[in-house]
Amino acid sequence: MSEDALIDQLAARINTSVPHSARVWDYWLGGKDNFAPDRAVGDEIVKVMPDLPVNARAEREFIGRVVRHLAGEAGIDQFLDVGTGIPTADNTHEVAQRVNPRARIVYVDNDPIVLVHAHALLRSTPEGVTDYLDADLRDPAPILRQAARTLDFSRPIALMLMGVLEFVPDADQAHTAVSTLLEALPPGSYLAIAHSVRSPSMDEAAAKWNASSASPLTLRTPKELEEFFDGLEFLPPGLVSLPKWRPEPATTFRNREVYQYGGVGRKP
Repeated sequence: MSEDALIDQLAARINTSVPHSARVWDYWLGGKDNFAPDRAVGDEIVKVMPDLPVNARAEREFIGRVVRHLAGEAGIDQFLDVGTGIPTADNTHEVAQRVNPRARIVYVDNDPIVLVHAHALLRSTPEGVTDYLDADLRDPAPILRQAARTLDFSRPIALMLMGVLEFVPDADQAHTAVSTLLEALPPGSYLAIAHSVRSPSMDEAAAKWNASSASPLTLRTPKELEEFFDGLEFLPPGLVSLPKWRPEPATTFRNREVYQYGGVGRKP
């Protein structure tokens, strides 16, 4: 199938009448790839949790710091980014390939609007490779099978789960998916997670979201998030509010609590 035909096929699956997490997140980031239902829900949620756009921006900055560290100091040149979201500035491949132009990145998402934009915008360097998979975190076997076309599973890989585990509400299913992906990765690989955490205002915001969306959102506590890293070696400072993870001079929101936590662990 040609790329144009694939994009047409994906576009036919897009339902703009139902709010979608990737498009609401895009709205909070100041993007243009969202629709009236996404903006309406986004505005309602911000009324009860005004800092949610802060969470979105903090997560985008966190991704950049994580990828710069992994592609640089840690020497990782392969990334499996599951739950990509709508492409914006400083996507995983852009950050990684600035550090190492030969880096290879596989993006995974099951939202057709994300995939349409991915095919249009996520272009690799000539030396590296970027691929895009239409797949779901809850079904990891096809992810591993298709990602092996691009990534070498005999060498370390960074598994990126940024703002996606919230949409796997069943704890057993979430842990099975993460452990299945990690088991396929060799020693020296990394797991990076960003995830919304519980607070009274975040609980209220999640309830607003779940009342209007086809994709229910589940918040977890920091302790519950740490369990996804069982058997891994946490990179300092461990699991923390995103701006507190290895902040750089340009990192914003360092002096406030952001109810989006993240961490990086290494597979020994």
